[in-house]
Parts: sequence; C-alpha cells; structure tokens
Amino acid sequence: MQRLIPTGDPQRPVAFTEAAEPVPRPDEALVRVAAFAPNRGETFLLEDPRPELLPGKDIAGLVVQAAADGSGPSMGTRVVGHPALGGWADYVAVPTDALAVLPDALDVVTAAALPLAGTTALRLLRAAGPVAGARILLTGASGGVGHYVTELAAAAGADVTVLTATPERGERLSTLGATRVVHEIAAAAGPFDLVLESIGGAATAASLALLRPGGTLIWFGQASRTPVTLNFFDFFAGPENATIRHFHYAGGPYGRDLATLVRLVAEGRLHPEIGVVADWSETARVLVDLRERRVRGKAVLTTSAGR
Repeated sequence: MQRLIPTGDPQRPVAFTEAAEPVPRPDEALVRVAAFAPNRGETFLLEDPRPELLPGKDIAGLVVQAAADGSGPSMGTRVVGHPALGGWADYVAVPTDALAVLPDALDVVTAAALPLAGTTALRLLRAAGPVAGARILLTGASGGVGHYVTELAAAAGADVTVLTATPERGERLSTLGATRVVHEIAAAAGPFDLVLESIGGAATAASLALLRPGGTLIWFGQASRTPVTLNFFDFFAGPENATIRHFHYAGGPYGRDLATLVRLVAEGRLHPEIGVVADWSETARVLVDLRERRVRGKAVLTTSAGR
C-alpha cells in the first residue's frame, strides 16, 4: 500500500512510500481510507519529525476487516475514525472505540473533517460548563475548532463574540451564530463570562483582562506559536477571582463523541467548514498552506477509495 511519511523538508513535508498493510490488534478494525483531514498541529510535528512519526489522526473510509474480538462495526461498514497515528495511508488500523458509523447521507469528505476539531469543540464546551446566556469571547475563531465551537455554543444559547484576522474569515462565523465578529482584541466589548483562547502570545493577557469578576479563561491553543507571558500583578489588579484553565482534548475513547458529531451533522445542526478538498497527491502543498494559515476551516484530502 501507499503511505505518506515525513521528509523533513518544510516546503515538501511529506512524500509517498510503499509500506506493508497494518496488522490490527484484536480490538482494532482495518479501515481502507477514503479521506483524511490534516490538522495544523500536525504540520508543526513535520518540521522536525521524530523517526517513528506516521502522521494521520482524522480519517473516514470503509471497514475491510472487523476487529477480531467482535467489538465495533462489521466489514463493509462506512466509518469515521480517530487513530493515534498512521491515517495518511491506503489502510489504517483503528481501535473500535475510536470509530463511529456513518449514515448513508453523510459523505466521507465531510466526515473526515470531524474528529480532532469536532471532538475538541465538544469537550471544550463541556469543560466550560453550561453556556446558555453566557457572554463568550472566542479567539482564533476561523480555524476548524473555532467554527465548531461557534456553532455549538450559539446553538446552546451563548452570546458569542469571535476574533478573526480578516472580515472574510468572519463572514461564515456570523452565519453559524456568532453575535459579533471583531478583528482585534481591543474591539471586543467585554466583560465576558468566558474566554476561550487559542492564539497565545500577547492575546492571552489581553483577553484575560476582558473577563468579568469571577469569569474563566480556558487556554486551548497557541496558533501564533508565540509563548504566553503573564504579569501576575496585572492579573491580580484585573477581574477579581478570575480563573485560568488549560485544556487539551486528548484521551480515549473517542467513539461516543464521534457518534455525537455524526448525528449533529446528519440532523443539519452542525456544519463543518471545509476550505480545501484535494487529491492526496497534493498533500504536501496543502500542508504548507495549512501551516501558513492560508486555509479557512478544514482541509480534506481524498485517496483513490474516496473518488
């Protein structure tokens, strides 16, 4: 089979190689990959790849070998999955608790855009607690996670202000339920009950200052790739009793959250924003565009099985 592996070249970060078909563990199904969606964080790993790195965490395709232990979907079932690695290939072994069955109405391109970004959004909002009526500031909102958070939070009754780099990137977020779109933190009209911060650098301190007393900032990313520095004298002089929390989405099982995302999309209640769809022969180019933030929403690559 064919697999994409790291090259170490920033301008051509992956290349095809021939590889043996993976041998699933008893609790894994073998999936023929029809589509996969790289994440921006994966592009950073490719800059100085570990020798054992086999990228690929968001996939959709067809089960060609069911798990030997009898768990999970049967052979011939269309699925979306979130393997730990190895998804940029013709075949990947996926734990059955990291799979969800796709209804006929949901195509593999849309499904592949769901796992990491969608699961992050679901779990981030669970971590935040009830958001009905809450005033939320979401930074870095034009990426894959931001689109999902905006739609899910607005549907739950939140008043969502989103921060994006340009008006073009904010247009879609307004249709997904954002109350206000701003392009610099200084334009955000606080105070906010909750800040969901994913830019890093100076943005973290600036958005923290916009919290109401007793409000919460949840830091879940560093899109700017600039370290955060906080002056705690400023923090203590700011919103009284504010809370800063760190969030990371990872931790299986993923199947239940994937099934929730699939259901919401199938019911027309969640609308993945897919900025690029291309053949996987274009993966290297798309990865560079994703790393340089030239893609709005998600990028999805299709293999021969997805055409």
